Amino acid sequence: MAWLLLVVAGFFEVGFALGLKLSQGFTRPWPVVGMVVSGAMSFSLLAWAMRGLPVGTAYAVWTGIGAAGTVAFGIVFLGEPAGLLRVGAIALILAGVVVLRLTEVG
Repeated sequence: MAWLLLVVAGFFEVGFALGLKLSQGFTRPWPVVGMVVSGAMSFSLLAWAMRGLPVGTAYAVWTGIGAAGTVAFGIVFLGEPAGLLRVGAIALILAGVVVLRLTEVG
């Protein structure tokens, strides 16, 4: 259950980052609301997941999902560049998340 909470927390982290971008410096109220809600959900779920996971593993996976998801969303939906090195970096982040999961005891 802790891993499921952690993955969902990572997705909310993506929503937080995208809300921050879309708020255009906190000048657009609805993206700000989405950012605040996503951030609160992300931190709450991360805290719950940490009840059953080591802090280092949980934090690394959470930030990895958030970073890779935000970059992927930017590439697919915001027209950000998708060079080979950039996509390779995302793959390395995701590989690290998978290895952390595979080496986790419990």
